[in-house]
Amino acid sequence: MRNISIVIAGAVAIAAVVGGVYLATKPGSPSAQSAPAPGAGTAAPAAPAALPPELQITATDHAMGPADAAVTIVEYASMTCGHCASFHTTVLPELKKKYVDTGKVRFVYRDFPLDEVAARAAQLAECVGNERYFAIVDMIFRGQAQWAAAKDPIAELVKSLRIAGLPEDAAKTCLADQKVLDAILLERQGGDKLGVNSTPTLFVNGQRLTGGRTMAELDEILSKLIK
Repeated sequence: MRNISIVIAGAVAIAAVVGGVYLATKPGSPSAQSAPAPGAGTAAPAAPAALPPELQITATDHAMGPADAAVTIVEYASMTCGHCASFHTTVLPELKKKYVDTGKVRFVYRDFPLDEVAARAAQLAECVGNERYFAIVDMIFRGQAQWAAAKDPIAELVKSLRIAGLPEDAAKTCLADQKVLDAILLERQGGDKLGVNSTPTLFVNGQRLTGGRTMAELDEILSKLIK
């Protein structure tokens, strides 16, 4: 797993650091992605007595599943991370079917951009509104191999999102909205405070799990938390 060393002190400093990282990385390249942790254990995390403030679910979070679910999973991911794309296209659909749609798990997605392109892609996802948010995130991850490898990744992504009903003018307006970008980068700062240093990182009832997880591993963990 590739750790990243960006330390963020505030929204303005975050923007400067992320921009600097982008100069040294290209979406879709090994330097812009985090590798999974092979052989990681699957011991069931115990629900903590009190979660840290950064793991409290707020009205600004993007969540699927009931608020009173037995288990809450919070994911920190980067839209230019290949292992995040793999999790979203191969594991999350099954997790949603087995646990989220049945009311057993609440799943929360948070951005942890590894570079400027990931931050901009996250902005575009915010443009579509809450009702379509997860569908657009899924579309972005499924098309990652194409748009992230383009000469101008964001222009390519904007082109793709027109099919999903996001006009180019609206996309450009969203990308120019500094408040949206600041919110995404502050979300990343919250991940930093929780010790996130690679993607994807999952918090299962507060317990951190790093690296790509298979559905079998999650089944084992969740079976010990859901009675």
